[in-house]
Amino acid sequence: MDVLENYTGHVEPGGPAARRTLAALTITKVSVGPMDNNAYLLVCRSTNEALLIDAANDHDRLSDLLGHTSTRPQLRTIVTTHQHADHWQALGALAGSQGANTVAHELDAAVLPVPPDTLVEHGDTITVGEVPLSIIHLRGHTPGSIAVLYDDPDGHPHLFTGDSLFPGGVGKTTSPDNFASLINDVEDRLFAVLPDDTWFYPGHGDDSTLGKERPSLAEWRARGW
Repeated sequence: MDVLENYTGHVEPGGPAARRTLAALTITKVSVGPMDNNAYLLVCRSTNEALLIDAANDHDRLSDLLGHTSTRPQLRTIVTTHQHADHWQALGALAGSQGANTVAHELDAAVLPVPPDTLVEHGDTITVGEVPLSIIHLRGHTPGSIAVLYDDPDGHPHLFTGDSLFPGGVGKTTSPDNFASLINDVEDRLFAVLPDDTWFYPGHGDDSTLGKERPSLAEWRARGW
């Protein structure tokens, strides 16, 4: 698979992946499946261990992203951000072929194609190699939706939001109560505690920053579900 090194936050369906290189971690984004799902491969530069966020579709394409040489990253962990099927179509096959542990929130675990090896809650920490990642529970899009945060000590935070936060608004909800839960969590657990230069990576489409989206929070709340 071709991998572009000039990371912009945009990838084309069926096109090259794009890689961002940080001091301790690389982040590679690829679009998979008919719903233009984003999958994110995080690789610890010290250990060459890898973690994938959302094995959404296209097992072969995700395997190509890992590579096929002796120096390819070792996929240790697959995190599923939430229970919707477009985010786990390749989960069983990829976890099986790579021997990776699977991670999800308990409230979304029952419908996944394989039982998670690790159940996480709000405030938990997981690792990719030597790099710690924080789990943020964002209730509303689904009961167990989670975001994954890498707070880069040498730069700005990097936040993987699944379908809970996109450029232009929060994720889809099915009732006013679910919307209130999600917008409250997004405001309280993301915007209230993370800086404007936090770069976030959604489950579909292009990336953005919290600073770019912050002025629209009141509009999103008024718009409702």
